Amino acid sequence: MDETTKPPVLRIRIVFGDGEMIGPGKAELLERIDRCGSIAAAGREMSMSYKRAWQLIGTLNAMFRQPLVDSTRGGPGGGGAVLTETGRTVLALYRAFEAEAAEAGSERLNHIQALLRVISEKNNG
Repeated sequence: MDETTKPPVLRIRIVFGDGEMIGPGKAELLERIDRCGSIAAAGREMSMSYKRAWQLIGTLNAMFRQPLVDSTRGGPGGGGAVLTETGRTVLALYRAFEAEAAEAGSERLNHIQALLRVISEKNNG
């Protein structure tokens, strides 16, 4: 692998049932809500509509026994959102699973990447 080649990246989506899944996008949204304290601000950072961000959080909250995000409506003092204890646990478990899968599969991923054409071969071939 030369200096310009990026290592492969796993994007893991865990599907629990019809419409019930968690993947990199929802995990990132949870992380940004945790940092921003707002579903709307987290969505804006991801170039996601306010409606879409709320839909994703609604789906996540409905999937688990306890909600992952607790939100308060806006108003004169402004609204906000925080991850619940369950939200922090689910996010940590998902990120740990991602890291473990990447580590366990790194040898195979590197082997697959070694079989890729180099950029100059792609342009000339």
